[in-house]
Amino acid sequence: MQLNSLRQLTFVSFVVVLVPLAALVGYSQYTLTNIAEVTSSEAEKSIAVIRTLNKMERLAFDIERLVRQFTIVNKPTLMNLIAENTKRFSSQQRVICQLLSDQQNCTNLTSRIGWIKQVTPQVDPLLLNAQLADFSQNLNEVSVQVHGYLDTHVQKQQSYVRSVQQNQFWLTGLLLSTSILLILFGARTILKPIEKIEQVIGAIARQASSLPIISSSGPKELIVVEHQLHNLASRLTQLEKLRTALLRHASHELKTPLASIKEGCSLLTEQVVGPLNVEQKEVMSLLNSSTDRLNQLIVQLLDYNLLLQQANPKWELVDTKRLFAEFVTENSLALKQHDHKLDMKIEVQSILTDVQLYRRILDNLMSNAIAHGIKGRPITIHLYQLDNTYVLDFANRGQKIPEQQRDTLFQPFYRGKGSEMIESSALD
Repeated sequence: MQLNSLRQLTFVSFVVVLVPLAALVGYSQYTLTNIAEVTSSEAEKSIAVIRTLNKMERLAFDIERLVRQFTIVNKPTLMNLIAENTKRFSSQQRVICQLLSDQQNCTNLTSRIGWIKQVTPQVDPLLLNAQLADFSQNLNEVSVQVHGYLDTHVQKQQSYVRSVQQNQFWLTGLLLSTSILLILFGARTILKPIEKIEQVIGAIARQASSLPIISSSGPKELIVVEHQLHNLASRLTQLEKLRTALLRHASHELKTPLASIKEGCSLLTEQVVGPLNVEQKEVMSLLNSSTDRLNQLIVQLLDYNLLLQQANPKWELVDTKRLFAEFVTENSLALKQHDHKLDMKIEVQSILTDVQLYRRILDNLMSNAIAHGIKGRPITIHLYQLDNTYVLDFANRGQKIPEQQRDTLFQPFYRGKGSEMIESSALD
């Protein structure tokens, strides 16, 4: 059976899990009812046997008393009473003797009852006493047998209850284990399509080139979610392409007129089209500075776009001495032009990083240090390990950054107030 709804799947899972528990409850109710019936029946039977035995003992006492009276007074009415009591005694005896496996005492008791029925007033007193003593002894032995029979029955009943309890224990363990297995299976069945959705979301977050295939079976609600996630991923891919194209084209279109403006400013500054006075030279200086600044922002915009495209860094183990040697060599000319010296201390032999991204960070930091540091003052570079982290300290000597501006330094393309402020875009 194919379950097309998460609600159906959850409901069926709960029902399947409850089946063993319901069976356990039903069996427990059955066994308890059976034990109660057996216990009640055996108790009633035992009470009936004890009552019958008590009646026999009372009748035996009455029979013995009547026999002795009859041998003394010789009245016919006493003989009738003896016959009636012996008849009732024999009736009770048959009920009791049916329960006993050893019939010897019952046979002896029947013989004594037969002798009593034929007793006469002329009977020898010694013989009478002997017969009545044997009668009483046989009755006591039957009573002992009955009590033994009841004890045996009680033991059997206790053994039966223990057996039922043991069966109940093993059945409970079996059904509970089955329920736990069914719970695990049901949870796995319910969570499997959810895990599939998590895989799709993870693939979207990693910007994977392909997403997991949409499930062909399972709850329809989750299949709809998978379709929506695939549509969302397609839409995100389209938006990413549009953003990349926009940044690329915007940067290119900005550089074309900027080159013309920069060329015109250069011609005016060099006084090719005519001499400039002091105020005009100052204005041209500001224009040249602004065009350089705008050109730098466009370059940083292109770098930012390139950085976004490189979503997955290429990790490799890099020799720090060689990396920093190449970095210093490529920036040596700029350091000489601004009369900066390097105070460099490298305490780590190798680091796991993306070489291109790390070099871009170093170049941007160096550019900022040169541009915003005091000319002729040293630049400090310190690479060291702190616990499980590699720390790069990059410092120059220049105007301090105010406290209120430090929290905004790492915002993209933020520039602090004043010509000496560092640009946060250098660290992007």
